[in-house]
Amino acid sequence: MPALRRRFLSYFLSVPLALAAAAAPQQAMASDEAFEFWLNPSIGADLDSNTGVELETAQRLRSASSGRPDTYFFRLWVNRDLADNVTLSGAVEQRFNNGDDDERRLIQQLSTRHGILRTRLRLEQRFEEGQGGRMGLRLRPRLGANVPLDEAGDWSLKGDAELFWTLRSTAPGGSTGITGLRTQLGFAHDVSDTLSLSLIYLRQQDFRAGRPDRIGHAPLIGIEFAL
Repeated sequence: MPALRRRFLSYFLSVPLALAAAAAPQQAMASDEAFEFWLNPSIGADLDSNTGVELETAQRLRSASSGRPDTYFFRLWVNRDLADNVTLSGAVEQRFNNGDDDERRLIQQLSTRHGILRTRLRLEQRFEEGQGGRMGLRLRPRLGANVPLDEAGDWSLKGDAELFWTLRSTAPGGSTGITGLRTQLGFAHDVSDTLSLSLIYLRQQDFRAGRPDRIGHAPLIGIEFAL
């Protein structure tokens, strides 16, 4: 592997670890940990040279000890390229939580690409059933990288770290501030011009005041199909 690529790879691997160390509460010494399995199929189509739509789905299966319900969602995106490396997106989402309140979301998102580096800033308006129409507000900044592993760029190593910053809780008296951290690391493969697959290790950590952090470990399988 060329020296320059090794340097990029070393920097890339340090990004999620550095953000995790900076975000994790220093006083949190214990945690509740559990296993999960995530599947993330999506299908997209171009409307014109700069605009596309995407239907994203997710199936998140969790063990009983995780403290979180199984979750399924359908999310409809409209994506608009503002420049070669900048994309503005908006989405509506319906989320079904098995044994818990279902949720609807409105999402606005700005994504950028700078060489191997990737950034994403997402703003969510959240409406949980049973909360009388109260709107929760959450900001999710994400920093990551995508490192090509072959000359054609069909294989890549990818990873990121994402903070969950709750500006307004969906329930009165709920937690605000930095309430979670998600880190991902894995491989992606472009099988063809229309099909991409990925296998990712995902770690989700919820910060809970006065209680042990709740941590989920999950293999995440991504399937992206383009019409």
